[in-house]
Amino acid sequence: MNDHAEQQAAPGAAAIPLARHAHPEDLPRVAELAAEHAAYEHAAPPPTDLAARLHRLLFGTETPRLRCLVAELPDGTLAGYATCAPEISTWDAAEYLHMDCLYLTAEARGHGLGALLMSAVHREARTLGLTEIQWQTPTWNDGAIRFYDRLGATSKEKRRYALPVE
Repeated sequence: MNDHAEQQAAPGAAAIPLARHAHPEDLPRVAELAAEHAAYEHAAPPPTDLAARLHRLLFGTETPRLRCLVAELPDGTLAGYATCAPEISTWDAAEYLHMDCLYLTAEARGHGLGALLMSAVHREARTLGLTEIQWQTPTWNDGAIRFYDRLGATSKEKRRYALPVE
């Protein structure tokens, strides 16, 4: 069953937003959303060729390393995205789904689209046979923290580091 069939309203019902896997033609908008997300988190902007880089990760191999889910409004507008990829926990000796990003435009927040995307990420984990999803959010992002707490998620205090390999 394709993504649209899973979440579209029944004939005659009111149009509803849906979460689905990104298609190649969505990537310019996903890149725009990623740039908004980076600005929101006070991070450096993504590279200007982000859409092409995402295309390679999402569609460049038979088994993509990255998954991208988008929140699509009834009018076809993409209002947010979530990206995730399987990772491994040494301590648990098990795989989990790492959600790298979940972002909604300011106008799209508070309308259930975050829960819609989280449900899609949850389905993705189940499809991959994974039993846990992990992610992080900035400590100052109180709205996201409240949202994740309402979902029943638990948090762990850690700092994330990055070290260039240049």
